[in-house]
Amino acid sequence: MKMIPTIATGILLLALGSTGLAQHHASVSGTLTVSSNGNPVTGAQVVMTPGWHNTQTDHRGTFILTNISTGSYTISVASPGLQTRSLPVVVTGDTIINIKMDSLHVNLETITITGNENHALGIGRLRAVEGTSIYAGKKSEVITLDEVPANLATNNSRQIYSRVPGLNIWESDGAGLQLGIGGRGLSPNRTSNFNTRQNGYDISADALGYPESYYTPPAEALERIEIVRGAASLQYGTQFGGMVNFRMKRGSTEKKVEFLSSQTVGSFGLYSAFHSVGGTVRKLNYYAFHQYKTGNGWRPHSEFQSHTTYAAVHYAAGPRLTLTAEYTYMRYLTRQPGGLTDQMFEENPRQSIRSRNWFRVNWNLMALTIDYKLSPNTELNMRNFGLVAGRDALGFLGLINRADPMTERDLLTDHYTNAGHETRLLHRYKIFGKNGIVLLGGRYYQGFTERLQGYGSKGSDADFKYLHPENLEHSDYQFPSRNVALFAENIFYINPNTSIIPGVRAEYIHTAASGYYREENRDLAGNIIYQEKINDERSDSRSLILAGIGISHKPNEATEWYGSISQNYRAINFNDMRIVNPNLKVDPELKDEKGYSADLGLRGHVRKVFNYDLSLFLIGYNRRIGSLIMVDSVNFNTYRFRTNIADSRCYGAESFAEVDVLRVWKGEDTKAGLAVFINATLLDARYIHSREAAFDHKKVELVPSAILKTGLTFSAKKLKATWQYAYTSEHYTDATNAVRTSNAVNGIIPAYSVMDLSLKYCGNRFMVAAGINNMANAMYFTRRADGYPGPGIIPSDGRSVYMTIQVKL
Repeated sequence: MKMIPTIATGILLLALGSTGLAQHHASVSGTLTVSSNGNPVTGAQVVMTPGWHNTQTDHRGTFILTNISTGSYTISVASPGLQTRSLPVVVTGDTIINIKMDSLHVNLETITITGNENHALGIGRLRAVEGTSIYAGKKSEVITLDEVPANLATNNSRQIYSRVPGLNIWESDGAGLQLGIGGRGLSPNRTSNFNTRQNGYDISADALGYPESYYTPPAEALERIEIVRGAASLQYGTQFGGMVNFRMKRGSTEKKVEFLSSQTVGSFGLYSAFHSVGGTVRKLNYYAFHQYKTGNGWRPHSEFQSHTTYAAVHYAAGPRLTLTAEYTYMRYLTRQPGGLTDQMFEENPRQSIRSRNWFRVNWNLMALTIDYKLSPNTELNMRNFGLVAGRDALGFLGLINRADPMTERDLLTDHYTNAGHETRLLHRYKIFGKNGIVLLGGRYYQGFTERLQGYGSKGSDADFKYLHPENLEHSDYQFPSRNVALFAENIFYINPNTSIIPGVRAEYIHTAASGYYREENRDLAGNIIYQEKINDERSDSRSLILAGIGISHKPNEATEWYGSISQNYRAINFNDMRIVNPNLKVDPELKDEKGYSADLGLRGHVRKVFNYDLSLFLIGYNRRIGSLIMVDSVNFNTYRFRTNIADSRCYGAESFAEVDVLRVWKGEDTKAGLAVFINATLLDARYIHSREAAFDHKKVELVPSAILKTGLTFSAKKLKATWQYAYTSEHYTDATNAVRTSNAVNGIIPAYSVMDLSLKYCGNRFMVAAGINNMANAMYFTRRADGYPGPGIIPSDGRSVYMTIQVKL
């Protein structure tokens, strides 16, 4: 009960304290619509010069630019399929302009502008305010998929995220069915250290108890990917990594029906077919797609097949109200070739000694979003979302240095049933001639996971049936969870160029476990020598308050100093509670993790020829969960032991810079371009304050000391060609810093480098793309698995080629 007054006090201080702090400059805002039908123009570029103020229109066609000094300007608006127009405007105070556009004519009548976003060259940044979210003072990146010359059919994460600093990427899934990225020394395992969202709502298995993402939207269906680092915890959860949000495409605002078909073929039997349809009929905008993908894989026993379907409708019920309904269905089946020992990888990384391992996923996502503009200064967003999903893993989980005994296989089944609601209210206000922006929000989330583990068939096919469903041999659990959160942030404008952004988040978390597991020991021949059934009931509730603060200083419109510090929290998940795996055991006294993350950086651009972001960061972990190498007392086999190792600190420097050397040399108006980018990160993560001297100052697992990505892109008229080089230094997989173990579950991950080449030609109605992935045919791996898809070393794919043909009607 003590928490409630504290929460109310914190939110009240944020809302009321902002009255004395604001900017002295004016704002320019408005709405873009299509003159022929009145539909909003979404994603249009709005630029005001001099000063290079710029932004994009949101899904309602509105925009806002702030910090505008009084004087004379020129506003230019541009959108694909519409003619770019410019209009002189004199700013003497807050200004509203409405714009009606078509392919021949633009009539400027109204505009609203918020924040500032840079889309120069290959990567952009989130504006200070986007919709009902505040990103001021936070490190962010925006990847615009139409500008990425990559193999989108396979969600090639090495290419798609090449310009995002600090990411360690697992490349153990050549089909792109699962995304594995970890930032700033955090595990890439199914992107579990980020809050992963699609159009603003959760898509992971259980956002609290099991935040792993088995579903990744097809890159061909994405408009952009938004990434916000650690300080996102105040608005999007407590996690250390931050937030990743996949923004899906919307239907054309110019046509009633627009159809797109994309066909991709590639090495190892790859075939992908992507079809979409969208358009606008009066007040209704719609978009739907289906992707079918199949292939044989680079290694034997690695064939896959997937289907993904998505449909969304956006209904403008009135000038202030928009309703959005979405549904996503994804299912895939893949055979997993298992892991390798170090010796096997050195002999032949393409070999496979597991032919009976299968993995299946079914994913159903639903969402209903309500956007209501209470007034020109107040916006309300309500998101309702649900997940009904499951995944099945079937195969032999025994040590990879042992032959498959061809006995009953292990079958692990999860069923997820989750529902949530999130409300956000953003208000722009002016008191005593000063402006301010406040965000208030609340969230309710309820998850339910059923997890089963027992014996499956002795065969080799994808038979996901238990031999004894009424009496499972390993475990049968239910994991209910509940989360209630309140959060608030406020932008305080100290002067026209400087703002401070404090925030607070109050969390109530309840997790529970109910079921049984069987504890057993086997001899070297696999015979059971001891077994006991143990009933297990657990329940844990905790309340906490997280606080943070950010700062933004813009000496001019092209340069920004930014910084933030935020508290973080990560609850133990279901895998930490109970799973039967001979390669992994979990400390029954495992505790939640706490800590903080901090950023300090400088970013900016020089028109559209130079773009940069330089930053330092620090992540402090208390009671960090990690892995040790242990030996069982019966068979003397090594295994991973997951426990709270010690506190840890991760320091790092991230840098990104891109320059168009051809436009610097010949001028910005030249039709050709040659952009060169470099993305470099230096990391040092160590365990500190360890109770055991053996771990003190040891390197934290899965943290390479250096990550480098660089490349160049040549563009001329409709042609674009990109060459890319990626390097990741060696790093460890456990807290003991073991170099090599017999079962390959632990050991070093050697340094590796990969090169890619991509070509893309875009016509008016068609597009052709082709490329070579891993040009030098490097033999490398990015992970060692203790369970599926291993155990052992999971080799990454060798050289492959692909070609895509796309038609739009």
